[in-house]
Amino acid sequence: MFCKVASMGIVGIDAFEVLAEADISRGLPSFDIVGLPDIGVKEARNRVRAGIKNSGFEFPVSKITVNLAPADIKKIGSFYDLPIALSILQASHQIPAFNDKNAFIGELSLSGEVKSVNGVLPMVIKAKELGFENIFVPEQNLQEGTIVAGINVFPVKTLSQLASHLKGRTRIEPGMAKTFEYKDVQYDVDFKEVKGQLKAKRAIEVAVAGGHNILLIGVPGAGKSMLAKRIPSILPPMTFEEAVETTKIYSIVGNLSQDNPLCFNRPFRAPHQTISLAGLTGGGSVPMPGEISLAHNGVLFLDELPEFARATIEGLRQPMEDKVITISRAKSKLTYPSFVMVVAAMNPCPCGFYGHPTKKCKCTPGAVEKYLSKVSGPMLDRIDIHVEVAPVEFSDMASNSEAESSEEIRARVTKARKIQWQRFRNLSFNCNADINAAYINRICKTTKEAANMIQMAFEKLSFSARAYNKILKIARTIADLDEEEIINAKHVAEALQYRSLDRRYWR
Repeated sequence: MFCKVASMGIVGIDAFEVLAEADISRGLPSFDIVGLPDIGVKEARNRVRAGIKNSGFEFPVSKITVNLAPADIKKIGSFYDLPIALSILQASHQIPAFNDKNAFIGELSLSGEVKSVNGVLPMVIKAKELGFENIFVPEQNLQEGTIVAGINVFPVKTLSQLASHLKGRTRIEPGMAKTFEYKDVQYDVDFKEVKGQLKAKRAIEVAVAGGHNILLIGVPGAGKSMLAKRIPSILPPMTFEEAVETTKIYSIVGNLSQDNPLCFNRPFRAPHQTISLAGLTGGGSVPMPGEISLAHNGVLFLDELPEFARATIEGLRQPMEDKVITISRAKSKLTYPSFVMVVAAMNPCPCGFYGHPTKKCKCTPGAVEKYLSKVSGPMLDRIDIHVEVAPVEFSDMASNSEAESSEEIRARVTKARKIQWQRFRNLSFNCNADINAAYINRICKTTKEAANMIQMAFEKLSFSARAYNKILKIARTIADLDEEEIINAKHVAEALQYRSLDRRYWR
């Protein structure tokens, strides 16, 4: 007999419908799974056979063929175990036929227990879009599944429990869809602990307010890493849509908490300098999101930027520009989002003291040039703000006056972001750093004096077209912080300061 059971699969961060079709016919006993399964899916034969037997059912001694349709998309993962087992039980008349508006996800243990799987959130979202009324997921994934309203999410402990529910004997109650509210996080670090560095703090505030990439360059001990690690404390709260997007990525890689399944805190990722290109951008034999996608809607911090492999740094250029990262394979192409704010920190030379007011640099001019050349011109051009972090003065260190707190800075940042969210509510971007070239002249309106200042700087400093656009975007953010609609000369003057540092170091 033939029957089919609906399930879901994952490609990139999106799900698609999969039908587990089982056919039981006469012939020598065998159990084959077709439909482009990977090794993990093929191993489901052993898990399903043992799971069915240990759940009190009979495994058919017949020729069994299971097809995972559509057959042209590679099936990866263990979440097809449950629908495969159900299709066999239904085809062998051990459980009754059920509503075709049901979908099933779950890995089977040898005992018949249904174990948790990754990627439940995007699969539940897709099931709802396709019109499914009910979806059955492992009990451990229930909190993740109930993020989505408008579809019944049933928690399943064991195969026998599910079979009893389908037979109408013991009902499984669906989980209740929850209303999630943003909860403010208490951070262990605060900007009030940073003495001095007013210029760097202001540059970081502007960068966060507009989602701009920023490069911090300065001597060792100036506080570059200290400043960067406090950026999460001033990030604006995520919208619900941003939280769901970020949670989908973390669901796929299995980094969600069962107690707090929705990621309401903006990610802050700080990979080590030894990370590979695939680790940063994503990839592998089974393509998975890399650090830049795990930082989606948050911050990617690259400390000691020149110490990263040249190919790794250059691999960031396309995702920084396009806000997506595409991983191509012979038979597939996956796209992951990468709306990230890149924060980079570096020393000005190998010894670190090039340009120090009192300590002498020990590096030769050639060594300094070679070190700085590890960060290419095109990469530097994609970083909106360049700021020098000067050594802290003793008077600042010895001062008892408390610096401005993260809470105060965050209030201004959030106010500026709300202005941007309102401005871009019908567009595909939501912060100034991502303004499309088609909209930049309409959104970044300047006074005549400000326009003349930009023209003069463009001609004298030989800015690229990209740098020109970034200056306008930075000035737009500074104007938003001042709650002004038109960009004036003061805003442009400050924006130009953040694009002149490369003239000093990268001559």
